[in-house]
Amino acid sequence: MLLIENLYKEFKSDGTYVRAVNQISFEVEEGKFFTLLGPSGCGKTTTLRCIAGLEKPEAGRIFIDGQLVSSGDYFMPPDKRNIGMVFQSYAIWPHMNVFDNVAFPLKVGKEKYSKNEIEERVREALRIVQLEGLEHRSATQLSGGQQQRLALARALVRKPKLLLLDEPLSNLDAALREHMRVELRQLQQHIGITTVYVTHDQLEALALSDVIAVMREGRIEQLGSPQEIYQRPHSKFIAGFIGSTNWIEGRVINVSENVAFIDTPLGKLVASMFSPYKAGDEVILSIRPEAIRVSVDVPNGESYVEGQVVSVMFLGEFCDCYISCRGKELRAKVHPQIKLKRGEKVYLSFLADYCVALSR
Repeated sequence: MLLIENLYKEFKSDGTYVRAVNQISFEVEEGKFFTLLGPSGCGKTTTLRCIAGLEKPEAGRIFIDGQLVSSGDYFMPPDKRNIGMVFQSYAIWPHMNVFDNVAFPLKVGKEKYSKNEIEERVREALRIVQLEGLEHRSATQLSGGQQQRLALARALVRKPKLLLLDEPLSNLDAALREHMRVELRQLQQHIGITTVYVTHDQLEALALSDVIAVMREGRIEQLGSPQEIYQRPHSKFIAGFIGSTNWIEGRVINVSENVAFIDTPLGKLVASMFSPYKAGDEVILSIRPEAIRVSVDVPNGESYVEGQVVSVMFLGEFCDCYISCRGKELRAKVHPQIKLKRGEKVYLSFLADYCVALSR
């Protein structure tokens, strides 16, 4: 549905050219929720703006629903691309009521709609985002979550083929942001619209996406499902950027298919590997906090290592624990029913599926 081929965009800064987007390619299937994820300055928003037609790339081709919209000197303007876009600031008109905000794209566009058609489309868009009955309310009287849904309704009112979202939840408080994540995902699945989402929030990306492209310095570092990105990181950058992890250096003892047996300061550990390693290779292990099983009793039938609890923080659904183990301090997520105290001796074992061997 959306096809990007060798997209390249640069900006001039202090007399030099900065590669904001450097030869990236990807495809978004119809009806999928695709997220561009990465730190500030990685090129994700520039990529979105090139798709929208708000920036003209130096090279590469962009197709939307099979139609070429950008290639070399050919550049289709934004209003011709059949897209809807929601900005970080929402860009809601404060002097208009809810109805007029949503109707605005229909009134100013080149395509002409009758009064009845405008009213029908606006009411349908408001029904989709659950703002029906608020047509005559001033936009400034809406809550943060309602303003976000108003911006979505305005983006959807023209029935676009592609929805572009540029960090639309970043201005909401934590509780509302979590609620709106659920609403946004349910809305996207309900109407089946192809969506490209930009965020630097890893949790948002994992919760919302069908596919994630992790960007770094203008390039796509890894592309895959949320599960693949989290459980099978291709690099140390990916493992460190997505979620939290523990780092343990080691040396490969031997390998078997996609599993490596590694000598580490914690003893011999088993880890998944997605790059070819051989005996003697130096690696670094990414061990997710949930990969560490913590018990106050000696585990039966599995290898373990002793540790001592440094700190315990109760966070409701789990306890965030730091445990000293053979000169290393490890972070583990522990079920709150396991009562741990500072200074207590504990026993650690590791789940190989959440331990990944990576190049140092």
